[in-house]
Amino acid sequence: MKKLLSGSLLLLVSFAAVSQQAFSLEEAVAYGLKHHADVRNAIVRKQDTELQIKEIKVAGMPQINGQFQYTYNAIVPTQLIDAQNFDPTAPEGSVTKFKFGVPWAGQAGVAINQLIFDATWLVGLRAQDTYRKLADQELVQSKTTVAENITKAYYSVLVAVERAKIIDLNIARLDTMEYNTTQMFNQGFVEKIDLDRIAVQKNNLKTELTKVNNLIDLSKQLLKFQMGYNVSSEIVLTDNLKDQEDKTLATIAKQEVDPENRIEYQVLKTNRQLLELNEERYLKGAIPNVFFSGSLGAGHSNTRFNPFERWFGSSALSLGVNIPIFDSGLRKVQAERQRLNIIQMDNTAEMLRNSFNLQNDQATINMTNGLETLDVQKRNLELAEEVVRVSKIKYQQGVGSNLEVVNAENDLRQAQTNYFAALYDVLVAKVDLDKAQGKLITE
Repeated sequence: MKKLLSGSLLLLVSFAAVSQQAFSLEEAVAYGLKHHADVRNAIVRKQDTELQIKEIKVAGMPQINGQFQYTYNAIVPTQLIDAQNFDPTAPEGSVTKFKFGVPWAGQAGVAINQLIFDATWLVGLRAQDTYRKLADQELVQSKTTVAENITKAYYSVLVAVERAKIIDLNIARLDTMEYNTTQMFNQGFVEKIDLDRIAVQKNNLKTELTKVNNLIDLSKQLLKFQMGYNVSSEIVLTDNLKDQEDKTLATIAKQEVDPENRIEYQVLKTNRQLLELNEERYLKGAIPNVFFSGSLGAGHSNTRFNPFERWFGSSALSLGVNIPIFDSGLRKVQAERQRLNIIQMDNTAEMLRNSFNLQNDQATINMTNGLETLDVQKRNLELAEEVVRVSKIKYQQGVGSNLEVVNAENDLRQAQTNYFAALYDVLVAKVDLDKAQGKLITE
């Protein structure tokens, strides 16, 4: 009974492990958006942004510091003082040596500093929402790139897998053809060269199948890398090429590009807002700031070592104002540099808007051309299949040659290759079109 339970548990664990390795396209993208290093780093930067905001806030909060110091003056400083200060009858110009201080001294206390008003600090507080927005947008930007790479890699695997299936079918068809031709050869109806042609075709197909299987392995490694998945673990793709083809063709729609939908434009606008705030911060540096400080402590002096006696208390409260008077034009130069950076960013924004329209036009044209090419290649594939069918019938009835069948098979394989290449181009063009229209990642 225990063995049965252990076996069942092992089976369940194995089933769970296998299920965790299977991904649809949506699941693969979702996995990558959680595990890819670029996304994780963007999340860390977002957390760091919160700490930077907190750092700005606490800079204006009370700052309390404690201090303790105990000193031994090995040589007490000596100065010369006019002797008449102590003895009016002393000769003119005579001096007296006087030691200032005692060998042992100490200082202990607590000080508090509180910013009351600082215009630059207030600008920093206003910038916190902009910093958060930028961190969120950079996270979306990382996710968009990851989603694009995963989708293209996933399509690459699907196309390679479908090609391998077709090659297997072609090999199976040649096996049947080889068997029938062998029977005809044994009966003296065909020559040995007919069998040799089929053998050459089979060998070429087997070589091509090996290359495609290697391509599948490589494509899966690339997909796992783009997902942030362990490259040494197995992975299973649950989507098939036909479903992705139908879904892609059903969602094609031409539309104008709204720059606000592009994450690159959103990041640029947010950076521009930060430049404006930075310019304001430099300009407001000319406004006086007000602060409060207070201290409470005690001082110690003694002619002998005894830190437990002769401490004298002290306390002070201060209200201060720092008034910038002249900085040789430093703040003006700093603010002017920010203004020039804003102008550059506006120029970049204009170029970016134009590039979005260009990308959309290119993606739309590529999509249109891809669909037309795919339609042509699909009809070519159907024609090639029909030619193979007819040539085989003619050959079996003795009115066609084996060479004609071989050529038809070669044309069919070329048509299959062209069809899958065209289909992959359409799928990739759809990804580029979604990215151009800002629909790849909507969160």
